[in-house]
Amino acid sequence: MEMEMNNQSKFNRICVFCGSSAGKKSTYKDAAIELSKELVARNIDLVYGGGSVGLMGLISQAVYDGGRHVIGVIPKTLMPREITGETVGEVKPVADMHQRKAEMAKHSDAFIALPGLLNVDGYYNSLLTFIDKAVEEGFISPNARHIIVSAPNAKELMNKMEVKSLLP
Repeated sequence: MEMEMNNQSKFNRICVFCGSSAGKKSTYKDAAIELSKELVARNIDLVYGGGSVGLMGLISQAVYDGGRHVIGVIPKTLMPREITGETVGEVKPVADMHQRKAEMAKHSDAFIALPGLLNVDGYYNSLLTFIDKAVEEGFISPNARHIIVSAPNAKELMNKMEVKSLLP
């Protein structure tokens, strides 16, 4: 997992979509921690959903502890339910889910969805198959399909994303 620190990532900030639950398998938690380490090693800051519980809490705490800036974007209505305990970094309260997504997009260079398109234990296989079917049937262009990058672990995912960001 070592990476040259002077080998700066193409990304300054990545938004990670993840749950306020940790899921039933420990592999989901492991993947969140592994992704946190990749972000920190590559000097990438985190934008996320602002909750301090579940996978959200794990990844935000780990990235923050690694010395990176963390921005949590959370609708005011969810603050009492999702935030239990201390949140880390900067918290941006927004009016609703729509504004939450817009704010996340504004502050981010790329998006990673946990437990996949970090495809932990094949979690997203059926979704990827569905998307491929939509391409096959002519509802999604083959070019648009390539926007989605998936990998079974954080290091491979980040490497694929870095390469893709260099393509025209």
